[in-house]
Amino acid sequence: MLDTVREVHTPEGVALRLPAAGPVPRAVAWLIDLAIRGALLMAISVVLGMLGKFGSGMYMIVLFVVFWGYPVVFEALYGGQTPGKRALSLRVVSADGAPIGWMASFVRNLMRTVDMLPFGYGAGLVASLADPWSRRLGDMVAGTLVIHAPRERTRIDALQIAPQAPAVPLQAHEQVAVIAFAERAHALTGERQQELADIATPVTGARGETGVLRLLGVANWLLGRRA
Repeated sequence: MLDTVREVHTPEGVALRLPAAGPVPRAVAWLIDLAIRGALLMAISVVLGMLGKFGSGMYMIVLFVVFWGYPVVFEALYGGQTPGKRALSLRVVSADGAPIGWMASFVRNLMRTVDMLPFGYGAGLVASLADPWSRRLGDMVAGTLVIHAPRERTRIDALQIAPQAPAVPLQAHEQVAVIAFAERAHALTGERQQELADIATPVTGARGETGVLRLLGVANWLLGRRA
């Protein structure tokens, strides 16, 4: 029942530690989202109730959209966080730590129909207690994981960094790796950015936050951008 850490290795050869969230904070986040959806549906029902039978039909459509669309839209568009997950500092990510996509979010939420069986999320609770990383059946099928995430993340826009020539010549695969880092930097935490940038210390001549900024500058230089 305790939260555990899942360790995955990125293509760059760096170990990434993902603090998996247990069933208790996930349940609280779900209750918050349920309350939000309930309040939203109540407000809509008052308006549609004035439209008679037509309003009743529209309400059934809205009910379906809110129930199924709410988690999918928030997870896919807002970094794997619904309002409830954001309140508990939780985030849905792919099993390898990458941001969750539309299909994965749709699958994990569609599988709630199974996790809810026989009642009260019984199947999902049993699965999360048995799994080392507290995944419910939907997460296992979709290849996702709910983790604890910091409330604030360091986001650096690579385009705002002045281009800088690398300190040493780079081979083709090294150039690709540097550009890939710049493309993913906005989605990484500050600690993760520094961890990856430290690997390229021979290229930047610096470590920590300074190394991140210089590596982004090298990426801009490789892409032909000039100040």
